[in-house]
Amino acid sequence: MEDPPSASHDVAGPRIRGGRLCHRLAMMQIDLNCDLGEGFGIWTLGEDDGLLDVVTSANVACGFHAGDPSIMRRVCRRAADRGVRIGAQVGYRDLAGFGRRPMDVPPDGLTDEVIYQIGALDAFARIAGSRVSYVKPHGALYNTCGTDTVQAEAVVRAVRAVDPTLAVLGLPGSELLRAAEEAGLTSVPEAFADRSYDSTGRLVSRRQEGSVISDPKAVVARCLRLVIEGFVTARDGTQVPVSAASLCLHGDTPGALRLARRVRDGLAQAGVELVPFC
Repeated sequence: MEDPPSASHDVAGPRIRGGRLCHRLAMMQIDLNCDLGEGFGIWTLGEDDGLLDVVTSANVACGFHAGDPSIMRRVCRRAADRGVRIGAQVGYRDLAGFGRRPMDVPPDGLTDEVIYQIGALDAFARIAGSRVSYVKPHGALYNTCGTDTVQAEAVVRAVRAVDPTLAVLGLPGSELLRAAEEAGLTSVPEAFADRSYDSTGRLVSRRQEGSVISDPKAVVARCLRLVIEGFVTARDGTQVPVSAASLCLHGDTPGALRLARRVRDGLAQAGVELVPFC
């Protein structure tokens, strides 16, 4: 993901904000979400099965930036079997660029495309005996919705049209969560376990070296501090306050499964329970 907006400086502790609360998290509880189902056809990416044994929420690719019908169905079935919440990870129609290239999509068209993606994934989730519980934009769409009011509201209109009980997962302080709250949707702020922050609370661009953190000890230490203290150390040493109800690990980060297991075990040893946010 490239250059998201600034994170919120609200440090009241992990919680969910919005018109309807799915589940109010205590200080020592946190959700762990991960991007899954990001292969395509014969191409595989990530260790979906192993990660589904660790995470509490799965952001499943809906076929626009990655994924295909068979992958979507398989991941939904296995998530449902494990009691993992299923989220629609919606993105720009950009398989070649993995959804990480900004696109100027007209608002009405973007709303329709997001509706399409949520509906497709929800069909597979319901066949598996579950349902889509939340929506999270992917890549460039996530970043654009951080600061672009028009696109953020287009995504929120899609979510509300499909099901106003769906939660919206995003960066604290983003236009996406603001629009979701104004529309009466549940907004869920997240923090990133395996991405570097700058001193303003923005994620460091993937174009820069060191933007992705893969050292297990460093990732675990960051997660503990995010959950227990509500702070993350930026690249320049600045202590950035971040309030989050969910931690995100990327399924395409090198050693993602190992990282996820270490994070789970580290949080458990510190008395932090992994609990879905809805």
